[in-house]
Amino acid sequence: MSPRFTDRSEAAHLLAERLRLLLLPPPLVVLALPRGGVPIGAIVARALGAPLDLLMVRKIGMPWQPELALAAVVDGDPPELVVDEALRRGAGVHPDYIAFQQTKELHELARRRAAYLHGRQPVPLAGCSVIVVDDGIATGTTMRAALQAVRRRAPQRLVLAVPVAPSDTLAALHAEVDQIVCLAQPTPFEAVGLHYRDFHQVSDEEVVAALDSVAVPAPHENGTRRP
Repeated sequence: MSPRFTDRSEAAHLLAERLRLLLLPPPLVVLALPRGGVPIGAIVARALGAPLDLLMVRKIGMPWQPELALAAVVDGDPPELVVDEALRRGAGVHPDYIAFQQTKELHELARRRAAYLHGRQPVPLAGCSVIVVDDGIATGTTMRAALQAVRRRAPQRLVLAVPVAPSDTLAALHAEVDQIVCLAQPTPFEAVGLHYRDFHQVSDEEVVAALDSVAVPAPHENGTRRP
């Protein structure tokens, strides 16, 4: 299988072109999942003239297969926890394991928020067209948690935008959003990274640089619809 995208930058520009065609009602906000989604989110946000914020979510993997998402936790007050109960029961994973991992991942989310945002306040989402961006989706457990947390913040419209994901995962996520934009739904899917020629691990420094590349709106420029 040959990679579909050269790198995250190419995928982001293609994604931005598709998103422009939606003519989403303003104000727009782009939310990116750290770390791999942030370089993509920055390019999309600049293309659409929208602010960029982070959607802080951490996967809880299976005890013997950490890359397989068993649950996911989203930073917030209170935090949002989504568990794949069918997977948990089928694998015989005790709820105490998830509770322990949740505490651990919330500490990591707090570290990332401090490192990336330096006290910057979240961009308001109420009444906005919100675009949630990542560099790809596999099982969808992490993304489901993220989308449910966003819904609690009352966006006018919620759009999921990713370069690549399996069709069955997207079908399972349709109920969580108003619209999905996905550039490629390969079969068989295998792993997200196989669809990029360059899929390096994004560093904290790259996340901060991507955030800094997008203008922060003044308070009156976002969060409420102008008359």
